Amino acid sequence: MVTAPDDDQPSLGTVLARGLSLVRQLVSMHPGIYALGVLGAVAFVSAIIASAVVIGNVSDDLIIPVLDGGASTQGRLWPAMAAVAGVALWKALGITFRRVGAGWLQARCQADVRERLIDRMLRLELRWHQHRGVGDLLAVADSDAGNSTWILAPLPYATGTILLLVGTAALIFLIDPLLALVAVVSLAAIISIDVRGSWKMFNLFQVIQRGQGEVARVVHESFDGALTVKALGREQYETDRLRVASESLRDHISRIGTVWAGYRVFVEGMLSAVTVLLLVVGATRLQNGAITGGDLVTIAYLFSLLSIPIRVVGFMLWDMAHSTASWTRVRAVHESDDLVEYGNLNSREAGTGAGIDTSPIGFSYGDQVILQDLEVPIPPGTTVAIVGPTGSGKSTLATLLARLWDPTSGVIRLDDRDLRDFARSALPGEVAFVPQETFLFDDTVRANIAIGDQPDDAAVALAAELGGAVEFIETLPYRYDTMLGERGTTLSGGQRQRVALARALVRTPRLLILDDATSSVDASVEAEILESLKRAELPSTIVIVAYRRSSILLADEIIYLEDGRILGRGSHSKLLAITGYAEILEAYDEQNGNTPETVS
Repeated sequence: MVTAPDDDQPSLGTVLARGLSLVRQLVSMHPGIYALGVLGAVAFVSAIIASAVVIGNVSDDLIIPVLDGGASTQGRLWPAMAAVAGVALWKALGITFRRVGAGWLQARCQADVRERLIDRMLRLELRWHQHRGVGDLLAVADSDAGNSTWILAPLPYATGTILLLVGTAALIFLIDPLLALVAVVSLAAIISIDVRGSWKMFNLFQVIQRGQGEVARVVHESFDGALTVKALGREQYETDRLRVASESLRDHISRIGTVWAGYRVFVEGMLSAVTVLLLVVGATRLQNGAITGGDLVTIAYLFSLLSIPIRVVGFMLWDMAHSTASWTRVRAVHESDDLVEYGNLNSREAGTGAGIDTSPIGFSYGDQVILQDLEVPIPPGTTVAIVGPTGSGKSTLATLLARLWDPTSGVIRLDDRDLRDFARSALPGEVAFVPQETFLFDDTVRANIAIGDQPDDAAVALAAELGGAVEFIETLPYRYDTMLGERGTTLSGGQRQRVALARALVRTPRLLILDDATSSVDASVEAEILESLKRAELPSTIVIVAYRRSSILLADEIIYLEDGRILGRGSHSKLLAITGYAEILEAYDEQNGNTPETVS
């Protein structure tokens, strides 16, 4: 459910400071485009001021003399028409440049904000991602990133409007200081009302953004877990969850709309009242001979034209509050200090397996200690199996070796090089990690194996063969060009794992880490895959997190973990003396109807 607005409402100065800071950051991305929009706005507002002057002069020189005195239009009509047409053309050009600049600026900045946001998210540690729901992150990347640039739509016009207000005040002051004072005080009062209204709604805008994240979270969970929802008959439950979240969001959006409408009615009423007030005061000044009829027409016309610019200023202030509320969530991502730090190592010793060495490493998650004082030397070119009961830290060790996490203490070295010293894109070129839970993209088989690289067809076919995927790929309608659907939904679990294994192998990694990555394939197929990996002339050191006896027996060495500690390492026959190791193999064999004789 969407939470209520926070009680600690930021001060008006704080909200304005945040809004102006946001505007400054966005404009600095594309100052040239912003300048184009402002140039168009300046041309537009100057055309408005010029049109007021032209209308006033036409009234004094043409309309009033002709209507009151019966003067001839000869020599007066065409100059008046040319002046009006020229100002109209000038105004049209200003509108064109203003709108093109504003739209272009918003689109470019919105793309930049999203790109930088996603890049930042992907640079953050997995720990950060695991504390945040996917739905909420999607809302930040989509809704918040988009809304944070709303301020740019009216910004060039609003910038020009400020000049228009200054120019209007100056022109009216030159005509009559008293009328200028009435206009300035009235305009200041109207703008201050919009400023206060946008400030009062800032917290509610924040609640709405969080509410959109909540709705996105519920929808994502419902769709992502559609199989579970349908299997348990919980469709109505999920629908009710979404109804509660969406109705709460609806109520807060309705509140914003109600407050916005109330303020707009008040502001529109004030604009009309001020126009009437200026006419009354102006008529009095006209009777006293302080101004001419043309002067009064100029002032009345000019102020009537200010109604739209004043609305734009109001829109900008409210959009600033909304954009700032969205930017607060985007900024929280950028200000997170959970960044993965990289070095500048890029070297690679092609054709050799990678050796692993560690100083005693430890890893904690919150207050929970997962691994303690592990020393894991792995010679180059060997195959090592990591075995242990559930919760012993096997997968954690595998992710540490791939540097998907960093150890809390100690150092992991690849060929005597600290993993943290590698450049951002260098380590994935040397280390390939294949998890048990495989993710495939909604793309072709070939694209899922290549995943952004450009390997040739022979390399893709060889990787698929080593990964045991060729047999089923050849049966697909378009073979390597077959679309797999979202998350590879058209494939079985074992087929998805084999595609993921081929994805890792096509990069010829020097260290291949398989975190129970063949658990969904048959034992016989798994044995064939692992045996082919050992027989192939791959420059790889292989680390396998395994449960099956057939997989474990293929390893050159076995590491047995329990409670985050290494209780033994060596050959299979040596580790059978450890009670826990033998019990794990026996339990797995019993569960799958195997006997040691059939698989050893």
